[in-house]
Amino acid sequence: MKDSIFIAKDVVKQYGDFTALNKVSISVPKGSIYGLLGPNGSGKTTLMRIINQITAPDSGNLIFNGQPLQHHHISEIGYLPEERGLYKKMKVGEQALYLAQLKGMTYAEAIEKLKFWFTKLGILDWWNKKVEELSKGMAQKIQFVVTVIHQPKLLIFDEPFSGFDPINAAIIRKEILNLSREGTTIIFSTHRMESVEEICDYIALINNAQTILEGPIKKIKEQYTDNTYQIIISKGELLDNNYFTITDKKENDYTICLKEGVSQKEALKEIIKDVDVVSFNKKIPTMEEIFIKAVNNA
Repeated sequence: MKDSIFIAKDVVKQYGDFTALNKVSISVPKGSIYGLLGPNGSGKTTLMRIINQITAPDSGNLIFNGQPLQHHHISEIGYLPEERGLYKKMKVGEQALYLAQLKGMTYAEAIEKLKFWFTKLGILDWWNKKVEELSKGMAQKIQFVVTVIHQPKLLIFDEPFSGFDPINAAIIRKEILNLSREGTTIIFSTHRMESVEEICDYIALINNAQTILEGPIKKIKEQYTDNTYQIIISKGELLDNNYFTITDKKENDYTICLKEGVSQKEALKEIIKDVDVVSFNKKIPTMEEIFIKAVNNA
């Protein structure tokens, strides 16, 4: 894809007899928030480690910003792994400065940017604390800062909300969205499907080391949408008939599936003969429903 910041094509990675990735292909559009999804052990982490050049593929092509992925591209990528790695005995500010300079920033640049982020996130008072004095969520904020500090073109977040309470999770979610609006491309891996619904533009679903689904969320939802409708009524009762089958019922809230050849207009005309309708809407599947269906059918 011409406007993709990262492309993986037919990537294979094996560890002895175990195949972690089997001809996996993804294409991450520039400026997007791209959800990398899959069950535990599906190969997501292996792919993220390959993008970060922590490990190398056995075969396949990797393209970053129009060029074959090379070592110098690391300075343009930020990676927040699920397993955190701060030095517990070091002071927060000292460690953040060290990590920022490892990413090519000068001391003066690092100080300026770190003070900005620490102030923004309300953690400036932690500067002289040791990491071991921080809670998991507090340490997570530090890791977030040192991941984004060098303003990379591509950010990779693996379970970024792990360890956060709802308030701090909302703060980090807001910052991720701000980074996206400023033009940063983000690969976002999580098991929280509600987060995918909220912030992702595109997704790839990896299962058993293979890509089984990829594309814009809107198109994928359309692909998995069928003749299922949700109807809420104020009085009366719906029953199966020649137009539809009831697949779920919770008090006055019904889920129905139209029979083949029956239009929405025909079904509604029949329904209003017997009941008072409050709402009648096509049921759009959630990402969780799509995830489960795609994995089970793979």
